[in-house]
Amino acid sequence: MNEKVMIFGHRNPDTDSVTSAIALAYLKSTLGMDATPYVLGEISKETAFVLNRFNVPAPDCLDNVKIQLKDLNLDRVDPLTPDESILTAYHHMNSHRIRTLPVVDATQNLLGIMTMKDIAMNTINGDFYKLDTSFENVQRNLNGTVLNYGHPEINGHILITAFHDTTIIREDIFDKHSIIITGDRYDVIDYAIASKAQLIIITGDMKVPDKLVEKAAVTGVNMLSTPFDTYYTSRIISQTNTLGSIMEHQKLIRFKEDEYLENVKELIQTSKHSKFPVVDSDGKYVGIISRRHLLNPGKKNVIVVDHNEHGQSAEGLHEANVIEVIDHHKIGDISTHLPIAFRNLPVGSTNTIIYQMFQEHETAIPESIAGLMLSGIISDTLLLKSPTTTPMDETAVADLSKIVNVNPQQFAMEMFKTGTSVKGKTIKEVFFNDFKEFVQDGYKLGVSQVFTLDVEEIFKQKDAYLTLISETHHHRDHYATLMVITDIINEGSYMLYESKHENLMALTFSKPVEQGTYIEDCVSRKKQIIPKLIDAIQMIK
Repeated sequence: MNEKVMIFGHRNPDTDSVTSAIALAYLKSTLGMDATPYVLGEISKETAFVLNRFNVPAPDCLDNVKIQLKDLNLDRVDPLTPDESILTAYHHMNSHRIRTLPVVDATQNLLGIMTMKDIAMNTINGDFYKLDTSFENVQRNLNGTVLNYGHPEINGHILITAFHDTTIIREDIFDKHSIIITGDRYDVIDYAIASKAQLIIITGDMKVPDKLVEKAAVTGVNMLSTPFDTYYTSRIISQTNTLGSIMEHQKLIRFKEDEYLENVKELIQTSKHSKFPVVDSDGKYVGIISRRHLLNPGKKNVIVVDHNEHGQSAEGLHEANVIEVIDHHKIGDISTHLPIAFRNLPVGSTNTIIYQMFQEHETAIPESIAGLMLSGIISDTLLLKSPTTTPMDETAVADLSKIVNVNPQQFAMEMFKTGTSVKGKTIKEVFFNDFKEFVQDGYKLGVSQVFTLDVEEIFKQKDAYLTLISETHHHRDHYATLMVITDIINEGSYMLYESKHENLMALTFSKPVEQGTYIEDCVSRKKQIIPKLIDAIQMIK
């Protein structure tokens, strides 16, 4: 069976991150993988514009990739319904070598569970004289031949005719609640019919006179014969009671399939029980979990794009099975237990790498997917103006533009205009829209980058942004916190910041830097700002 694979980019998803996940999922699906793209947060205005422009739905948002019970290879024990007999359950459990049996209704809603221990304890401590079951259960479990069918439900007290018939009649032993086990004692059978007993069981396959059968039909008395002798019949008759009479349902521990393994692990390990039923969100039975599942739990299969650091990835990534990484950033801290496909190239966009993969697999790129990939490259390279731009990016933009039949310059300006507008956004939304944290040699850095065509709109609230930068800096214990306001047209950036070292920014950019200082030819966080910050920190050290 083809396992599902989740593909996603980094937190605070930008256009390259989202579109590369979608494009790669399309390619992988075309090649036979059951791949689905996701995002790890709310998409930006620019990304929303791109998805709408090429009529592609936004991927679902993924909270985390922690192991859920539905990820496990649960024991798919076939359940029974509560109206089945205990004996039927025993044979079912024995033949399938199971010790815990789920009990469900006709629509698979979990009602309870029953164990082999429950059956054993009922055999020892149960009420051997009480029978509450169906005529069908008794007939099937005793291999009975129906002599007369009077009614479906059997609810009464079991009597074995050891007394003489005169004693039975004199003591008035039989009544409408009697379930009578007898041999070929016709006087006893006749009296039982007259008493309108619940059920008459004739053992040893003895022949019953037709007149008695006819009399039973008139009075509506259930009557059947069994090939078993009286001893065996009386020994197993109580096991024809229904599962509902002994199943555990009041103190039942059950888990939902969407629950996280880490949240139920302790309860499973410390409980006196070893197996537990799992249900879906509607309470329908889906399987059984046991302590065995904790030893080597199933994991979600994931492919990460446009990042390779835990701090930028989905929560719980350490619990997932990372099978592939496609990125264009520095090597991060994601590690795996087994060798994987790790593709990292010094290009301007993850989509450029995925474009290469389409070429390698000789797979045609649909217009909508080409449009998304083109948008991702234009966004990450600032229309090929970023210093991260390579000839590979330029080739990809040229080819993808032909597929989509757009002018990349005109399309880029339309995309940037829509995506960089800050009107209607709070300062937190603007600041954290493209915010990333980096750790280098124990120094934690936070860098927000805002691309805009209207710098003045940002500087109208300069003081408010400086306050937010300060709060973020201290709350997250950064060595430095920057807000890089990038002027797309002039290809430079304005700096707002807070740092633990007063000369860090001057050392970084080799010039005096105050709040709002403009740095020419500075547009790339990855290739210009972060490396320079790290070099400056090394000098301070």
